[in-house]
Amino acid sequence: MIELDNIEKTYGNGSVTTPVLQGISFRIEPGEYVAIMGASGTGKSTLMNILGCLDLPSAGEYRLDGVDVVDLDDEELSHLRNEKVGFVFQQFHLLQRTTALKNVMLPLIYADEYADDPEEKAEDALVGVGLADRMTYRPSELSGGQQQRVAIARALVTNPEVILADEPTGNLDSRSGLEVLAIFKRLNRQGRTIILVTHDLQVAEHADRIIVLKDGAVAEDRRVAEPRDAEQEKNQAAQEENDA
Repeated sequence: MIELDNIEKTYGNGSVTTPVLQGISFRIEPGEYVAIMGASGTGKSTLMNILGCLDLPSAGEYRLDGVDVVDLDDEELSHLRNEKVGFVFQQFHLLQRTTALKNVMLPLIYADEYADDPEEKAEDALVGVGLADRMTYRPSELSGGQQQRVAIARALVTNPEVILADEPTGNLDSRSGLEVLAIFKRLNRQGRTIILVTHDLQVAEHADRIIVLKDGAVAEDRRVAEPRDAEQEKNQAAQEENDA
């Protein structure tokens, strides 16, 4: 699904340049669940922007589902991004004056080809994240965890092959964070490729594989022997709360 070969990213020009990514190479197969970890300043966000076709590398090769991304122009990048990638961010980026349903419909409305039955597709996406009873609510009427689930539904509504999540639990309490991670695990079990960008090892350990960045390079790439189970952890926390 994703092939990176010796990716570099440098900002600035002339004699004043700042290297951010240095020789990044890895593969992500279809259906993998991968966490990309690193402290602030290690290049996680820059790498995420390249993986999501929001930016291009300064050097190296990037192929997304067999397409050579580096040679695409802005319009071609936009088309590939809209077709292949769904984004979930730490900030929910929901329109505050409209409903959850209409927020989820937006990617379909602005797609290159207007989708048939966009409302039905948006409803199905919201049902899939457990918000069947919140479709007409505005973001201000929803909890943080519910808003993030709306954002996940919005990412899913175009049926992308890859979900790219940047610190998706960063603004959530522990229970809401587990609910979000349980959704990602369920989507992965359904065959979706999940790439989770985080600085938190406990979050990363819900993935099957962890890639660690340090100083703009891959410092570690390992399989997780026993990935954490968010659904189980959520149920255990609820039981402990009931027993208290």
